[in-house]
This record gives sequence, structure tokens and C-alpha cells, in this order.
Amino acid sequence: MTTKTSCKDGETIETAFSRSLAALGLDYVDLYLIHHPFWAKSPVDQSAKWAEMEAIKESGRARSIGVSNYLQEHLEPILSTAEFPPVVNQIEYHPYLQHGDLVAWHKEKGIALEAYAPLTAITKVPGGPVDTVYDRLAAKYGVSAGDVALRWCLDQDIVVLTTSASEKRLQGYLKTLLSFNLTPEEIEQISIAGKGKHYRGFWKHRIAEDDHR
Repeated sequence: MTTKTSCKDGETIETAFSRSLAALGLDYVDLYLIHHPFWAKSPVDQSAKWAEMEAIKESGRARSIGVSNYLQEHLEPILSTAEFPPVVNQIEYHPYLQHGDLVAWHKEKGIALEAYAPLTAITKVPGGPVDTVYDRLAAKYGVSAGDVALRWCLDQDIVVLTTSASEKRLQGYLKTLLSFNLTPEEIEQISIAGKGKHYRGFWKHRIAEDDHR
């Protein structure tokens, strides 16, 4: 089980976390995340709030702790003081939002990336430059374009998080995604095509349109 806090002004992590546990009817969660970094007024705020997250982990009520929607500039203050670095950063990630050097930086720091909205190029902005690459690879492997989109993330060692109104479709992903892998060349083909378009579906009110990170 994973849950999050939005770090409401004037509310401690302990208060938010205890409320979530009560609502869920659980004694602990597997993963507890800070939902976004935009509440912080300074890097010091980031470090201080992370210390509160570490206290939750030390209590045993969250097995792991992490963040969501953080860029490198938000993570660096945390890493400078953390006893327990974030295990994961959950971010919007797809070919039209590759975040520059952020993926490589996370690998260097040992922080896992989890991609949400990985099907954006198909569901939100169809007709873009990756479509022909997705379709060609889908035909090659006998899978759907969605399978290719998810495999592109997985083959970069990025965890994928996707939703569907159809339980059957989700079960299909679990089966099909184990049946093939993209080659390094195919991963690069999708990456290159994706750089031909920029699209951010979330946090557009916080991050500038021309910021590709």
C-alpha cells in the first residue's frame, strides 16, 4: 500500500500520516510519499520535512519513504542531510517529457524512478512523432502500442504506474509485457522521436512551459 502527504501549511507529517493510517484502517504502509515539492519556501524546508518523514520510517509504520514530482533541485537539499534517502521519485514520464538528465542523475544517486502517465503519447496527444515508431514496434512484436509505451519505460529500469477502467486490459499488460523486450536501438528510436514534441500534462501551473526537466 502506498499513500502520500501534500505537506499542508501548519500540519506535521505525523498528523497527516496518522490521519491516512486511520482512513485506510492499517497499522503501516509499504511506501509513504511527499506528493510534490512546491509547498516548500526554501531548501531548508525540504530538509526539515524530510527529517519528519524519516521519523515515520523509523517508527516502522512506513516501510519505505519517497517523493513525487521532485526535480533535482528539490532533491539535492534532502540528500545533503538525509539518513534515509528517498527510495523512489514518482514523476510524469513519457517520450514527450523525458526530463533531460534527470533519469541518469537518479540512477547515479540510487533513487528509483516511477513513471506515471506513461501512455500520454497515446491517450492525451495522439498524432505525434512517436506514433509511427510505436506502431512499427507493435507490429514487430505482435503487441499493442500501449504495450510498447510501457515496455519503453521498463527497459530503462523505470517502474510504470498506469490505470484503466478495464481490469481485463490491466491483466493483459501483466501478461504481454513479460513476452518481449525492446532492443537498446529501439529504446533510442522512441526517445529520439519523443524529443520532437514537448508535452506536460501535470503541474503546468508550477513549471514553465519551456522547462523540459
